[in-house]
Amino acid sequence: MAQFFDALDDDHREFIAKQRMFFTATAPETGRINLSPKGMDTFRVVSPHRVAYLDLTGSGNEAAAHLAHDSRMTIMLCSFGRAPLIMRLYGAGRPVRPGDDAWDSLHANFTPEPGTRQIIVLDVESVQTSCGFAVPMYTFQGERDTLRRFAEKTGEDGMAEYRRKSNRVSIDGKPIT
Repeated sequence: MAQFFDALDDDHREFIAKQRMFFTATAPETGRINLSPKGMDTFRVVSPHRVAYLDLTGSGNEAAAHLAHDSRMTIMLCSFGRAPLIMRLYGAGRPVRPGDDAWDSLHANFTPEPGTRQIIVLDVESVQTSCGFAVPMYTFQGERDTLRRFAEKTGEDGMAEYRRKSNRVSIDGKPIT
């Protein structure tokens, strides 16, 4: 049975710390809903009402485009191990970019990664847990290093150019501000 909470508690934090993968969902008022899997050591609980993840340069930048138009965001984590659990974090999201006032204090929570473009912050309005009894069990085999190697090979200037070319508008043509 699903349960709702007003904030993240110690048990939630412990569960989150064990997960190797999470999913983000955003949507503009009209257009496609974006659901993205995320990995690596890029997710942090900042406080009982705030989480953040280090957003690395990828083929698109849908979350930032959507959040500029509608701040609604859901982050989902689920156990693929013996103890089943699904956790959804609902709230208002926003990107924080290098040079923004909050950048230094937020970025200090993370191990630096090549290709970092922003930190997505979610102000958590509610936490939902549910059973996850039908989620299959998987064994973690390791992190992919493809994105890290691409960013290192491309270099900071090359990544900035890639973002200028490939991360300016969403797949629905919404500008990324």
